[in-house]
Amino acid sequence: MENRNSTSDFILLGLLVNNKATGVVFAGIFTIFVVAVTANLVMIFLIQVDSHLHTPMYFLLNQLSIMDTLFICTIVPKLLVDMVSKEKTISFVACGIQIFLCSTMIGSEFFLLSLMAYDRYVAICNPLRYPVLMNHKVCLLLAAGAWFGGSLDGFLLTSVTMTFPYCGSRSINHFFCEIPAVLRLACADTSLYETLMYICCVLMVLIPISIISTTYTLILLTVHRMRSAEGRKKAFTTCSSHLTVVSFFYGASFYNYVLPKSFHTPEQDKVVSAFYTMVTPMLNPLIYSLRNKDVLGAFKKILAQFLSTQKKIRVEDVPRKYLRSPGTNILDAVANSTLSSQKRCS
Repeated sequence: MENRNSTSDFILLGLLVNNKATGVVFAGIFTIFVVAVTANLVMIFLIQVDSHLHTPMYFLLNQLSIMDTLFICTIVPKLLVDMVSKEKTISFVACGIQIFLCSTMIGSEFFLLSLMAYDRYVAICNPLRYPVLMNHKVCLLLAAGAWFGGSLDGFLLTSVTMTFPYCGSRSINHFFCEIPAVLRLACADTSLYETLMYICCVLMVLIPISIISTTYTLILLTVHRMRSAEGRKKAFTTCSSHLTVVSFFYGASFYNYVLPKSFHTPEQDKVVSAFYTMVTPMLNPLIYSLRNKDVLGAFKKILAQFLSTQKKIRVEDVPRKYLRSPGTNILDAVANSTLSSQKRCS
């Protein structure tokens, strides 16, 4: 296969070692992809159309859904194509683009999750100053900062990674172009770069974790002093959703990027990568929606408006002669119209 492909192409060995389970795994990954994209797009739609969700918390949650959608769409479609294709190649340029987008989304999400923790801290610990400290302009600046920080990280990592010469094997033991897997193919000394990248990753994981830990410690102290049981319950519900998302994402990232190589194998890396590239983007909107009354309320309201519109359209389609008949209600008119149509067809 390597002889048939262009020398600038890489070969992705994929997620599976045993090809016998390809059909089941393909169906599972496709289902996760559809659920993840649908759930995130629904979350974005609800936040945009419902005025009750036009708050700083949901603005940041909207950014998280956008990141998760872009993240999973960067990796999974190519993985699904490779699972049913004999040629599992990816061009040098496409590999670089995939590295940039993945690094950008991961870095942006690191920053965003810490900003979401800060938002909860201000809302619970300084509620009177919340409208000032988290106004629309501040939210835009925070979101722009998260995107800029992630993009800068992606640009620096991609530009350095793709400048190394790759003159040996072109087979990447992974299902997408992840930097550690790509660097294993370099025919130059990458030890200095890997050390610097390791330090960068440690800082990008530990600094946000420190911020999140500090903010939630202060939040817990504030919640503990609350006299209202309902207020404590609402604060715990909101914060627990965020902490669940943080635990999933940072846990997988810590394993992949902070633990030394001796603690994990390439096969284990693929499993963990599959978790934070596919499962986490699917779980994030589900966690925030299923445990959030505001989001569920917005969804029910939109669904009720849609069903009401459909019912109105069906009623408008009923001929007027049935509606004019004395003593005939709308349901009888619809039934008479349907019966008349069936007679004409027969």
